[in-house]
Amino acid sequence: MIFKRRAWALFITLGMALVAWACGGGSGDGSLPQASASAPVSVSVTTATPPSIQEEQCQMQGWRREIVVSGAMPRLVLWKAPSGGDWVRGTLVVMHGGGGTHSNFCAANIALIEPQVRFTTMAIAAGFAVFLLDSSDQVTDSAGRLCGKVWDDQVNSRANLDLPYLEQVLSTLIPSRRPAGARSELFVTGLSSGGYMTVRAASRFGDRITAIAAVSSGDPYGWVRDCTPRTGDRSNVFGIAVDVETGRPISEIGACQSAVFPNERSWDGAASIVKPPYKLFHHDGDGIHDLSCVLKVATQLNLRGYPQIPSFRIGAGTRDPALHYWLDAYNIPMLEYFAGFTRPAPTIANK
Repeated sequence: MIFKRRAWALFITLGMALVAWACGGGSGDGSLPQASASAPVSVSVTTATPPSIQEEQCQMQGWRREIVVSGAMPRLVLWKAPSGGDWVRGTLVVMHGGGGTHSNFCAANIALIEPQVRFTTMAIAAGFAVFLLDSSDQVTDSAGRLCGKVWDDQVNSRANLDLPYLEQVLSTLIPSRRPAGARSELFVTGLSSGGYMTVRAASRFGDRITAIAAVSSGDPYGWVRDCTPRTGDRSNVFGIAVDVETGRPISEIGACQSAVFPNERSWDGAASIVKPPYKLFHHDGDGIHDLSCVLKVATQLNLRGYPQIPSFRIGAGTRDPALHYWLDAYNIPMLEYFAGFTRPAPTIANK
């Protein structure tokens, strides 16, 4: 019975997987067409796109639903501010994991995602306004194969699908909803594929981001996707993820361990002076995303001058896929980390 429950949870889990057979990186020549960052975008408050049942559950708890139109693609956002409207700790942007949805952070219908909902509940109580972003299901690998519902976190020769969306949220949606006099600090976090996209956001929009935290994730400029469907794929995420240096699936022990990085893609914003601080959260026993891949992104960020705040790291024990997902142990340390940029730091309530 325990095995059946876990298998079902891993199949339907909406939030996080960076499973080696279920999502991955990208490929391309390392360049990003400028059109990807300057495509026409606009903010809309239309509700023409019907909300899912889980979104409706979030709305019943006070989350506001909006649609950001990025290019021709409508993108979903759920957000909620502290009671009284004061954003005393700034804004927290959250990106879900591969195969998931933004509503996983505001409505928990399975136990596996309850820590995520507790996280946003605590964040709002501490004074953060929280914006939950939803990935598309239109990401493709270098051969044009659909990868499923993941963030467009890899570097590809085509225009990126998510950077214009992120830019619109950071530069237009959030400022338009922020009350006069509220704090302007902006924090970004993400799980798994969302953690990879968090690093891309920091490298592309460093001048707008105060600090980031990446959970169970690695180097978006150093992995590739092959989205050829495989036996065992989930219904909405396809293919395999491999490290560009070793060619090994990211779930394998030591998959991202390399002394040199000749195949690392060119980083966005390489010439930018502003480098947001970063903190990594992970469990050494993660059976989906190997520890070596976490250590690799720290190496790459450090090489480029991003200030490192010591990681929140839980010891190994037995490798287990369940240790890949968002854990309650991350909640208070992450919120205290972000709150430290709006001192005095509050005491975070564990709710």
